[in-house]
Order: sequence, then structure tokens, then C-alpha cells
Amino acid sequence: MEKNIYLVGSGLTPFGEWWGESLRDLMEEAIAAALKSSHLNATEIDMVIVANMLAEVTNNQSGLGALASSLLPHHPPALRVESACGSGALALHTACAFLESKRAKTVLVLGVEKMTDASVDAVSQALMGAADSELDAPSGLTFPGIFGLITRRYMHEFGLTREQLSVVSAVHHRNAHENPFAQFRQKLTPEDVTASPLVSDPLRLFDCSPISDGAAACILSTIHKSPLRIAASQMTSDTLSITERPTIVSFKATREAMSRALKESDIDRSDIKVVETHDCFSIASVINMEDLGFAKQGEGIRIYEDIYAGRTPLFLNNSGGLKACGHPVAATGIKQLIEVGKYLKDTSTQWGLAHNFGGAAASCGIHIMENTNA
Repeated sequence: MEKNIYLVGSGLTPFGEWWGESLRDLMEEAIAAALKSSHLNATEIDMVIVANMLAEVTNNQSGLGALASSLLPHHPPALRVESACGSGALALHTACAFLESKRAKTVLVLGVEKMTDASVDAVSQALMGAADSELDAPSGLTFPGIFGLITRRYMHEFGLTREQLSVVSAVHHRNAHENPFAQFRQKLTPEDVTASPLVSDPLRLFDCSPISDGAAACILSTIHKSPLRIAASQMTSDTLSITERPTIVSFKATREAMSRALKESDIDRSDIKVVETHDCFSIASVINMEDLGFAKQGEGIRIYEDIYAGRTPLFLNNSGGLKACGHPVAATGIKQLIEVGKYLKDTSTQWGLAHNFGGAAASCGIHIMENTNA
């Protein structure tokens, strides 16, 4: 990083189905919580970055930058960014760019979605905006279908079994059990996952992240300090369509973002002890472990098997991940950074990583955080 950027405040709404809450309500709740935790006055915010993907479809609302700004007494300049499910990471990356350039000194970063106001069919169709409308959508695919194809191909190439894959969601649900912000806090066994209804062969219901409402907000600053420092912020892109890639069992955007983030932070991968990764579907978690370099290709499931058996020092998706904590898409990347920060402070751990991607990893954002008190 060109400058020291600190996470000085954070706030979350619980993720779930909030029929009585509006998009504005969720934004207000997360902003208020972030300001309270920062001990800053609202007027010390000099810019707002809002992440959102679906508000035009699910809430008939655009202009979210102005809407967020209007919730602060001095109406600071604001803008909205979008990179599908990776919108949260892009908002953080954009904020870091403004802070490094000295265009801003203290930035409020907000991610929000109110997805349950629309039908499941409407949301599924809207989410396909993160795929290629010419090369992917005409075949009738949805994202469960895309990741079902990825899963089947991965099983073919590396011998992953249905029973092994079920361990992933079991780990995430066990982690979410203690998270008061999680959408699903009940524990699941691998057998529960395997027995859940089929969605897109071989993916079953409990392999898939849910439709969620929620907001996450954090405050980044170069002039106000905290023990939590952003050591790296990287964004990368790949082809939008999976049909234009040499392989669908590894995500180039993740590999490149991780390489750049490690170089920027000047640490070794082994220094990272806590990770929040983008588990939109359980197979993504397995592939992510390989692309992030924590496992060799074809062996990502071993990380989850070791975690389930208590055999590894890596703390992975302590929040419950997208699967159990919930996935209000644009809020996810910001929630991940907040959760990494919480863990670093609570355990006096030095290094953590947040990994957020959009579409089938058509875009990827990685942030590495340091606890300077560790």
C-alpha cells in the first residue's frame, strides 16, 4: 500500500429475510453501527462508496450513492460500484484508491442488498447478469447450473466424491452456529447435506448460498488509526463467460489476485491464519483453497476434512461463509473484511485475508489485513 489505511469502524445488520425492513432501513442500521464502533462524528466522513448489484430489480431503486449520502448530516460525495457478487471487494478497493491518492482521508464503505422483495425467479434471472448474456444465458443456465457443471467436471478430473463435498457446508454451518448475524445458525452433518434436495446435479440445496437481505459497513481512514491495517488491496478480472476459459476447475482471477496481494503485503502465504473465502457454492470453496495456494490442485477438500476433524491451524469462514451466514451479494465482501478484523483482534492473530469474487470468478478482490498489535 502507498499509505497506511486503517479499519476504524464496522457495522453489520443480521443477514436473513427481513420483510419489515426497507433498503434504506438496512443501510441506516449498518451505517449507525459502523459510526458507533469508530467513535467518530458522522461529519468526519468525507466520502461514501456504496456496493450494490440488484436494487433496480429487487427494490426499483437506483441512485444509491446519493441515498447513502443523504443518511449522513453533511451529505458527503458518494458513488456506487458494481461487480456482481464481488461488489463489496470492489467498493473496498475503490475506497483504498481514493485514500491512497489523498482525494479522501476517511471513507465510509457500504454494501447492501434487499433481495427477498422479489420472487426467486426474478432474483435468479437478475443474478445471471453476472454471466455472459450472449454466451451463457441463452442455454438456460442459472448460477446453480453453472456451478453444477463446474462440480461435475471437478469430480471427473480429481475424483471428488459427493460425500466429501458435503463436509464443506457442514463446516460452514458449524461455524455459523455461534454467529449472531448469521442467517442459518443450525448445525448440519455431512449426511444432512447429502440428503438435501437436488438443485443442479450434483449440487444439492445445502451446497448453495441463499437469497438474503442485509448490509455491511466499514470506515477506512488514513488519519484516524486502529490496530487493523489494510496491507493489500487487489482486484483482477477474467472472461465473463466460462465458455471462453481453458479450464473451469480453477479460477485465474483468484490466482492472480492472491499473487499480487502477497507481493503487496510482503508476507508469505503461511503467515495467514484466518480466511474468509467466497463459498457461493460448496465446490467454489474447494477450488478457492487451491487457487489461494493453501492446497494443491485436486486436494482442496483436504483442508475442509482437516478442519472438520480439528486437524488444521487455518481458521476458515468463521462467520459461516456465504452458505450459512447468508449472501446479500454486495454486502458479502465488506462483511468478510469485518469478520477477519474481528478475529484478528479477538485472538491477537497478525494476518488475515478476505476473498470475494463476482460471477464465476469473472472478477476477484482480495484484501489482506494486519493486526499491528499482534
